[in-house]
Amino acid sequence: MKKTLLVSLAAAALLANDAAENNATDNGVTTLGSIVVESSSLSDVNTEEIKSADTAEALAKQVPSITLVRRSGIANDIILRGQKRDNINVIVDGGKIYGACPNRMDPPTSHVITNNISSISVVEGPYDVEHAGTLSGLVTVDTVQPEKGIHGNFNAGIGSFGYSKVAGTLTGGNDTVRALIGVSGEWSGQYEDGSGNTFADQIDNAVAAGTAKAPNAYLPSERDRSAYAKRSVMAKLFVNLAENQELRLGYTGNRSDGVLYPNSGMDARYDNSDLYNVQYVATELAGWSKELSATYYYSYVDHPMWTEWRKSSMMMGTMTNHLTSTIQGATLKNTTAVSDTMDITFGLDGSLRNWDGAYDMNGTYMGPSINDADTRNIAFFAELEKRYNNAAYKLGLRYDDTAITSGNPALQDNDYTSVGLNLFADYGVKETLGFFGGIGMASRVPDARELYFQKSGMIIGTPDLDQTTNYEADLGMKNTYSNFNLKTRLFYSRLKNYIYFNATPTITQNNFENVDATIWGAEMAGTWYASDSVYVDFGAAYQYGKKDSALRDQNGTNLADIPPLKGHLALNWNYRDDSLATIEGVAAHQWDRYDAENGEQAIGAWAVMNLKVDHRINRNFGLILGVDNVFDATYAVSNTYKDLTLLSLDPYGDVMLLNEPGRYYYANVSYKF
Repeated sequence: MKKTLLVSLAAAALLANDAAENNATDNGVTTLGSIVVESSSLSDVNTEEIKSADTAEALAKQVPSITLVRRSGIANDIILRGQKRDNINVIVDGGKIYGACPNRMDPPTSHVITNNISSISVVEGPYDVEHAGTLSGLVTVDTVQPEKGIHGNFNAGIGSFGYSKVAGTLTGGNDTVRALIGVSGEWSGQYEDGSGNTFADQIDNAVAAGTAKAPNAYLPSERDRSAYAKRSVMAKLFVNLAENQELRLGYTGNRSDGVLYPNSGMDARYDNSDLYNVQYVATELAGWSKELSATYYYSYVDHPMWTEWRKSSMMMGTMTNHLTSTIQGATLKNTTAVSDTMDITFGLDGSLRNWDGAYDMNGTYMGPSINDADTRNIAFFAELEKRYNNAAYKLGLRYDDTAITSGNPALQDNDYTSVGLNLFADYGVKETLGFFGGIGMASRVPDARELYFQKSGMIIGTPDLDQTTNYEADLGMKNTYSNFNLKTRLFYSRLKNYIYFNATPTITQNNFENVDATIWGAEMAGTWYASDSVYVDFGAAYQYGKKDSALRDQNGTNLADIPPLKGHLALNWNYRDDSLATIEGVAAHQWDRYDAENGEQAIGAWAVMNLKVDHRINRNFGLILGVDNVFDATYAVSNTYKDLTLLSLDPYGDVMLLNEPGRYYYANVSYKF
């Protein structure tokens, strides 16, 4: 990766300072450009994150505040600052998508693959008013855009454990019309952990250790089946309606088959999704509009999970939970330049989300899992941005009105209203020193699973949950010198009515409840340039979380999903133009502060080394070679909080941990024009 692109976190640290340098006056007074709420950025994802299609893995590797939630060989999830699920907003090309699986086999990040992504921005904290429910942060994914002329990018890859991939993108156009088509296919066997255990072996080991039941194991005929097959297609058409007006049409389709989830009781028969986007953008419309945009999006996810490949299917038959998820929404937004130093934005936002699912046994209907639940949201938002000589601030406001209904008339409907506010400021003391910080509040409503989910005839959801509100403060510092930059950040998050799963075995229904909680933490990232060709990246993150009080029938107050201290250190060598060699170390402290009453357990500290060479053969051909987990360590990064349904011997017993892949070799060859 090019130096300016690989150091994604360092680039985020430099954003405001770059703006200051670009606007410095002759007398040395620093003038800030447009304020950017401090974020972590990944660039050229489609050409750099080629190891697999898993966007969650790319995020966890590049962003210190993000931890991977390992679910399978693909389609993994993320924790951002100690929160996951709907507490994180994921936006793809201006639209939303929600997975259909209540057990997070298909989180939003799984429906956009790295091969289609141009860039990703991660804003930590509640500093977003354009989208409903941004609690712990916002992940904005921008996919590859069509270009003028004719261009192509094709690549093929192989890796350990039977991994293979082929992908290609072709784009072309002129000043009036641009189009793009991209296709990819990816296949893999079950990875082996550092001890040589496949998915099937890990379940067998869990059965022997008393953390899984024998019927959870794979059938002898299915022990060696592939871990997944994934195919994707993306198409875009951009039309310039006038010199300052553009219409953008986009479609992405994903088809995944036979995805294994070893420490869950079911696997995905398939997982299909379709994303549609339509956007109109106009700039400089007389004096009243600097930019006007109108966006419509629609997404559909189809996800049946079943026990067909497990031993339980031979004993009790095949149980299936077949769910679908749709969301459609529209946003109208206009930004006006009040003056050269002030912009104001007003917008309207609305969406309708549906979640529906039902169980069947050998094709016989067994009742709903989520009964045709609708979530309707309508909102107004406004944002004011003001710039001074050496400072800038952004003030945001959002008002939401949300109604949630169930197809089961016996379960109550819910109405929620909320106001979100935030203020984020940036102050440049001098060219080498700057400060930034913010305060904000944002809310997110319960989803249909938390309210209405059913299992074995019991209502696991809690229909009268309150919405969660995050009150947060952030403070950070940026140091930028000719050969060194560093960004440090502290945050304090006060969570009112945080939605939590109570796994007490004697509680067999209404397992979700509200509890007040606190999360605080620190993050740092930077780069040291030892020479023109050698530089070092580094980063670390730490969080601490507590409930104000124990849940029903419990005693502990440790908060689940609070990862231990994690850090990375990478030595990079640009040994020739556009060619880079990297030695990277990633490590985490032992997970010794956890919520045992709700399924979590102690996890040992770990450290791995990764090697990568990105070699540009010529202007058209490139070759990437890499080894992850060089020393073949056996370790786990994801804990076992029971808001996920994971394997265990009984409600009182330990839960099965899923180990990470062992030593992994990969190679990718690319051709572009």
